[in-house]
Amino acid sequence: MNSPPMTARLRRLPLRLATGAFIVNSGVGKLGLDEQSAAGVQAMAANAFPPLKSIPPGVFGKLLAGAEISIGAALLAPVVPAAVAGAALTAFSAGLLTMYVRTPEMHEDGSLRPTQQGTAVAKDSWLLGIGASLLVDAIVSGECRADCGRADSEPAADE
Repeated sequence: MNSPPMTARLRRLPLRLATGAFIVNSGVGKLGLDEQSAAGVQAMAANAFPPLKSIPPGVFGKLLAGAEISIGAALLAPVVPAAVAGAALTAFSAGLLTMYVRTPEMHEDGSLRPTQQGTAVAKDSWLLGIGASLLVDAIVSGECRADCGRADSEPAADE
C-alpha cells in the first residue's frame, strides 16, 4: 500500500474530522450509560441482531461505546489508511441501517421513510455514504489493491 498524496489527504480531511469527532463524542456519551439505558439501546439492537440479547446490558453499553470511540479515533488519526477507516465506518453504519430496516416502528409500513422514532437512526445513512466514499477514494487513488489491508503487503514492482 502506498502513501496517499497530499491532495488525497486534504480532500478527505473534512469528512474524517467531522465524522470522527461526531462518533467519538457519541461513544464517550455512552460510557456513562446506566444499566436501564444500556438495556434500552441493547433491546433495539437485539431486535435486529438477536444474539446480542445474551450480552449483559452494562457490558453491551461499554462495548458499543468502545466501538464508537475506536471508529471515531480511526477516522481522526491520519496514520490510519482511508480504506481501513472507511471499511470500519461502512460496517458500523451498515449495522445501524440493518437495525433500522428490521425494526418496523422505525419506518412507515411498506416504506423506508422514517417515522418520528426512526429519524434518529435513518439519518445515520450519511455515515454509510462517508464510509463508502473513503473506500472508493482509496481504491480510485491507487492506495488499495487486492492486498489492501494486509500488514505484510509490499509495494508493487512498478512503484
